[in-house]
Amino acid sequence: MKKYLLVFLFFITQMVFAQQDCITAIPICSDADIALTPGGTGTVAESEHSSGSCLYGESNSIWLTFSIQTAGTLTFLITPTGPGSNSIDYDWALYGPNHNCANLTVPPLRCSYAGLGSSITPPLTGLNMTALDTSEDGGGDGFVKYIDVLPGQIYHLLLNNFSTTVAPFSLTFGGTATLLTPFDNNSLQIYQPNPFFGAGPAKDGKIDVCSQSFTYDFSQWSTQIINGNPNFVVKYYKSATDAMDDVNPITTPITANVATTYHYSISYVDPGSPLSFLNQCREFGTIEFTDRSFVLTNATLTECSNNNSGTATYNLMGPNIGLTPNLTVKYYPSMPDLNAGTNEITVPYAYVSAEGSAFVKATNEYGCVTISEFTLKFHPIVVVNDNAIIRSCFLEANHSTAIFNLTAAAVTAQTGTTKTYYPSMADAVNGTNPIPNPSTYIAPSGVAYVKVTNAQGCYAVAKVTLEVIPPVYSSVLAEKVICIENTTTLDAGPGFNGYEWSTGATTQSITNVGVGTYWVKLKTGDCIALQTVKVYPAEEPVITNIDIATNTVTVNVMGGTPPYKYSIDNVNWQDSNVFENVSRGDHTVYVKDAYNCNSVDVTFVLPNLVNVITPNGDGINDVIDYSSLSGKTGLVLSIFDRYGTKIHQADKSNGYKWDGTIGGKKVSTGTYWYSVTWNENNKKNTAFKFSGWVMVKNRD
Repeated sequence: MKKYLLVFLFFITQMVFAQQDCITAIPICSDADIALTPGGTGTVAESEHSSGSCLYGESNSIWLTFSIQTAGTLTFLITPTGPGSNSIDYDWALYGPNHNCANLTVPPLRCSYAGLGSSITPPLTGLNMTALDTSEDGGGDGFVKYIDVLPGQIYHLLLNNFSTTVAPFSLTFGGTATLLTPFDNNSLQIYQPNPFFGAGPAKDGKIDVCSQSFTYDFSQWSTQIINGNPNFVVKYYKSATDAMDDVNPITTPITANVATTYHYSISYVDPGSPLSFLNQCREFGTIEFTDRSFVLTNATLTECSNNNSGTATYNLMGPNIGLTPNLTVKYYPSMPDLNAGTNEITVPYAYVSAEGSAFVKATNEYGCVTISEFTLKFHPIVVVNDNAIIRSCFLEANHSTAIFNLTAAAVTAQTGTTKTYYPSMADAVNGTNPIPNPSTYIAPSGVAYVKVTNAQGCYAVAKVTLEVIPPVYSSVLAEKVICIENTTTLDAGPGFNGYEWSTGATTQSITNVGVGTYWVKLKTGDCIALQTVKVYPAEEPVITNIDIATNTVTVNVMGGTPPYKYSIDNVNWQDSNVFENVSRGDHTVYVKDAYNCNSVDVTFVLPNLVNVITPNGDGINDVIDYSSLSGKTGLVLSIFDRYGTKIHQADKSNGYKWDGTIGGKKVSTGTYWYSVTWNENNKKNTAFKFSGWVMVKNRD
């Protein structure tokens, strides 16, 4: 006989079966090895009622039943197993074919009551092809004759462990016949054309789960287990006993756990014969759960909310929360986002957030998910005063700047902090361009920034307002103009805390001040302003030129400060610059301006007037001659006709004379005009102009 071992029978090994009777016999639906452990005698001691049975009483019995698929000879071997198997005595009685369990007196077809006297160890028993007896008592060798069987016949086998020790056995069939079974995928494949599969993704009955206890629907595996074989059904049970007894099947999702091994049975349902032996056949399988869940720890991260921004930058990847390389990890700002898979934190090593929480979702290769929470906290906030003001006196070199002692700014009351100083907020935040000498910081009015850092490295930036105190000058101290020979008084006015003059005086005013430059240091509070004042000499007027027409003298003046005063005797003064009826000869003209300082003067000569010349060679009035003025600078005598055309110039080259000719020819008798110009030989080179007319009488 061909042997087949079905994996679905393995869990029956060493299972204790109690209270087995013929009517509840366990169907054998395979010719593969069977391993069972009987325990107890059942409700009815059938062996005591059987006529011709070799058995005497029941101790630990079990009933089995099987049917024939193909005709032939049938043998079987019963082998005690387990600890102490050498002292285990199994007896048996075979009934059939088509035994009626209600008939308690029918004799068995074969029977063995052989004791432990057999020479075989462990003591074997059963049907074989060599024995000739069909029944044996306690002195037998354990084996009786095989049986010939026909298709469809049903047999019942009673096995009894005569020993008081509950012990397992194995049952192996032989011969040329085969047993009827719907589980024939390994043989004829009449009922089961396809192999059965186990439950689980790998079809091996192993299922990975993500907790110790969980709600589970076992029916999800029925289609996979049956694998397209018709007329089979699957039932699930919480224990092997329930599976064997077909009680308490699991019909709805239950709360399962990883500590329990769950069982299922595969049953055949003959659609054409509800009473078919095939309908009693069942195979079994197990389902075991493995908890693949993992544990992460929560973590608390404490970072700086720098500059009191209300946020901090957190490295969510920093703390050791138990992450391993096999995990797929995602970070989220909230549980709703985590659950929805939205707003994933894509830069978890630099996550900017307020105080609160963030979450990490880790998934392993089994699809198990663990969520860990990060509690986000701030280090103690650095509290700063943003209203500090430093006022400092202007620098004399640049009145728009001052020297500020930034270290004196009261920007925080917290202890254990360090301060660095910067010209801008950006520099303070970025730590660039620090002010190297904050106690002597030169700057205009504006702001500076103080970065206050605590022991944890957290900082806040305080703004310090810088105010340059401008110089305060005297509004009454003004420049003065005085005569060079005079003095004056300089008064800085009241309202200052102190005075210091360049003369050494410390009074509000100084007297007897001559022409020059003076300064005074004016103290207002702690600031000192240096104010310079000049005393100018009055500008002297300048006599630019003097025009003489006959005996009228006109004095032209510039410079100084008008109005001017004029005099030709330095005694009598007039407002007019014209003097009439001035006598011939040397004179001095005096001029003063509005400052009435010492006068300026110019000496001039009023030359003798010549109004008629008669160039006839008699030596009397033959020429106009101003050679007497030849000592004057730039002396020129110019002659004009009545049309204003210059017809002659007398200068050094011709002795400053005119004889009434032009180019050697006598001019016509008539009236001509002339002017005499020169510059007086004084420091001003005062220009003079003397003009008049002359009658020329030429006689041929």
